[in-house]
Amino acid sequence: MQMSSNHVPAAAGLLLLAMALIAFVDNFVRLIAEDAGLWQFLAVRSAMALPLLWGVARWRGWSLRPVRWRAVIQRSVLMATALTLYFAAVAVVPIAIAGAGLYTSPIFVLLISIVLFGVRIGVWRAAAVALGFAGVLLVLQPGSAAFSPLTLLPVLAGALYAAGALTTRRLCMGESPACLVFGFFLVMAVYGSLGLAVLALVGAGGAPGEASFFGTGWQEVTPRFLWLCLMQAILSLVAVGCLVRAYQIADPSYVSVFEYSFLPFAGVWGYLLWSDVPGPVAILGIGCILVAGCAIILRGRKVAA
Repeated sequence: MQMSSNHVPAAAGLLLLAMALIAFVDNFVRLIAEDAGLWQFLAVRSAMALPLLWGVARWRGWSLRPVRWRAVIQRSVLMATALTLYFAAVAVVPIAIAGAGLYTSPIFVLLISIVLFGVRIGVWRAAAVALGFAGVLLVLQPGSAAFSPLTLLPVLAGALYAAGALTTRRLCMGESPACLVFGFFLVMAVYGSLGLAVLALVGAGGAPGEASFFGTGWQEVTPRFLWLCLMQAILSLVAVGCLVRAYQIADPSYVSVFEYSFLPFAGVWGYLLWSDVPGPVAILGIGCILVAGCAIILRGRKVAA
């Protein structure tokens, strides 16, 4: 399909809807953590999402077969690892904080491009990187009583997400979106199964509240857990479908900035659902990360023009 700037408003609307759905559904990971561990969540969520995606792909005629197997595996592992760390953080810190860490990815994309591919940047994008990392420090607040090592997880997730985005851009351009999404959920299923197997073999994995979200083994499946996982699977697939369609109908360089709407959506849902309000320093840091990410994307589009 020919991409057109006339489709930018529609693509922006799809991206806003996707971010609102993801920000909403991810807020419930903290409830999932009360009933089960991270690995059980990943395994069950993927077991629900994969058949749904396969059925839709068959119905719509989408290809799930990779063109370049190694590239798809690499991309899937990077993205799945990033989101695993993000979910681990969401279970214990406000989603606005976790989202701010994940959305440092454009900063890491630029840094990786400089180090590995020799990309040269000007003063504006260099300033944006500095502003972004200042925002990270404000969110993490190292050395203060508010600091927790768990807040480092979403920043690490942002770095891995950036590596996955570069892999997508450089090695997976010929792959169908459905194939990439299927590969991502398949690796998440493998992670969940392996995590549960390791905990069972070493005799670890207490009940929720007795162990960390990482360290909780298989628990009795509750109706709430099943409903929350099903909601995660369905709404995540709908959101991904909106993302894919948005990038099909408009130039990504024009619409990708709308992904940053996740941060205000996460803050609004966190407040409405749980009365979560980040402190003023953290809010300032989130704002710095948002401005830096948008500036890097917009400036990169101008340079490429």
